[in-house]
Amino acid sequence: MSKLLSHPDITTTRRIFAQARPLWGHVTVYFLLGLLATPIALLMPLPLKFAIDSGVAGKALPGALREILPATLTTESGVIVFAAIMFVAIGLLNHLQALVTMVLRTSISERLVLGFRSRLFERVQRLSIGYHDSKGTSDATYRIQYDAVSISWIVVDGVMPAVTAALTLVSMLYVITRIDWQLGLVAMTVAPLLVLLFVFYRGRLRSKWGEAKNLESSAMGVIQEVLGALRVVKAFGQEERETGRYVERSRAGVHAHVHLAWTEGLFSLMVGVCMAAGSALVFLIGFQHVRSGALSLGSLLLVIGYLASLYEPLRVLSQQSVNFQASLASADRALSLFDEEPDVPEAPDPVALPHTKGRVSFQDVSFRYATGRPVLADVNFDINPGNTVGVVGATGMGKTTLMNLLMRFYDPTSGSILLDGIDLRTIRIADLRAQFAIVLQEPVLLSTSIGENIAYGRPDATDDEIIAAARAANAHEFIEQLPEGYDTLVGERGMRLSGGERQRISIARAFLKDAPVLVLDEPTSSVDAATESQIMDAMQRLMKGRTSFLISHRPDTLRVCDRLLRVEDGRVMEQSMVLR
Repeated sequence: MSKLLSHPDITTTRRIFAQARPLWGHVTVYFLLGLLATPIALLMPLPLKFAIDSGVAGKALPGALREILPATLTTESGVIVFAAIMFVAIGLLNHLQALVTMVLRTSISERLVLGFRSRLFERVQRLSIGYHDSKGTSDATYRIQYDAVSISWIVVDGVMPAVTAALTLVSMLYVITRIDWQLGLVAMTVAPLLVLLFVFYRGRLRSKWGEAKNLESSAMGVIQEVLGALRVVKAFGQEERETGRYVERSRAGVHAHVHLAWTEGLFSLMVGVCMAAGSALVFLIGFQHVRSGALSLGSLLLVIGYLASLYEPLRVLSQQSVNFQASLASADRALSLFDEEPDVPEAPDPVALPHTKGRVSFQDVSFRYATGRPVLADVNFDINPGNTVGVVGATGMGKTTLMNLLMRFYDPTSGSILLDGIDLRTIRIADLRAQFAIVLQEPVLLSTSIGENIAYGRPDATDDEIIAAARAANAHEFIEQLPEGYDTLVGERGMRLSGGERQRISIARAFLKDAPVLVLDEPTSSVDAATESQIMDAMQRLMKGRTSFLISHRPDTLRVCDRLLRVEDGRVMEQSMVLR
């Protein structure tokens, strides 16, 4: 039993059902409504039996019906009318059940997918920067947007219809066996063959679906990469080349899907042949029973009607087994995001740090990425609260990595980084990040309004506080001149604004957050002299009274620093302030 429960299909299904726990009540109602399909299906052929046996052949209706029906409906012509009424009533009941089930199914499916996507999105945001550096963002996007739909396929369109089909199968088999047990056994001779077919094809379908999903994700990565660098692509006239790269990646996915279609088609063909053979046997033996008088013609027609209803669940179960493997392949990919261990884990019993003075200490810190040579080695320095520290060095020497370690986007390979004497690895991550404000070389704005971007670190800030931060960042004047002022939408990544305007909004965001430690990474490297003057003026106000780290190659920018750290070949050395 334990081996069965640990089977990959069972394990994945259990994990998906755990994700569906908030909607178990709704799923149960949907399941019970689905069960109504079985008795309705059992009623469908009855009017035909009554019409032939009692309306045409003149046999008496069953005793229970004779007692409840008026005398006018128990005659031969009355039975025909009664059968017609039954057809309408059963058809109406069938369609009402289908309508309610469809609406409930849609509601449950959409809510299941939304909840699963939300949890995946939250998880992806909490995974370490190192994970996204190695995997890229397109793969995570594909898993959230496309693989997450598997929860609906498995819970609503997979397991529940399969259970309903299985119950219908058992019910139909019971009824047919009661009418003629030999026909029931003949009809079920196809079941072992279908099981063997499923076992044969299951593993092949699962692995091929997983491969197809990976190929689709890879092709999506090309789209995301090219659209993110569209200006570069256009500037170098590489549109055709990038289209070719996308087609090349996608072609492999096309081949995988064609191969899957061929495999699934062969499986469906085998299932159809088995069912056709079973039906032929039932016809042959059934008509022999009618000729021998062991079975009435009406009963044979009833068996034939039930036979279609018997084989339909078998067809559904066979088809569901194919779709189920595709769904499980997607579910495995989505659930694997929960299995990723963050490179920067929360401490078991984290230290709360509501506010820091800004004392920073690196003690024998070394760092290397998962693959590659060491980036930093044996870094030691102490920074007092309120100091402005310039960080210089050639490109690629580790300046940005140094700041990433300080904000704990990565953990050092060895050594410790202390904030107010507390090891960063012991501080609650949310508290730690609250101590920092950053201004990057390429300011990152979200595609919302200017006001919302300024208030990103403090969503509850008032309009007056937002305006005050903008004034301090020398941004209020140009914002007021925009048609919609602070409600102006900045566009994707802020591209409706100039580089200098984006940078000043980024500085305003840092002013509003009012964090005790600042990290300024080449904040003036991509602006003109006039804009640089405005930004430097705002930065000096921003750095006042805060521990600030300023990465820059410009001597004029570094003149505001109290100390200078030079990064060379993974080593960090203090340099005299010859720039002052």
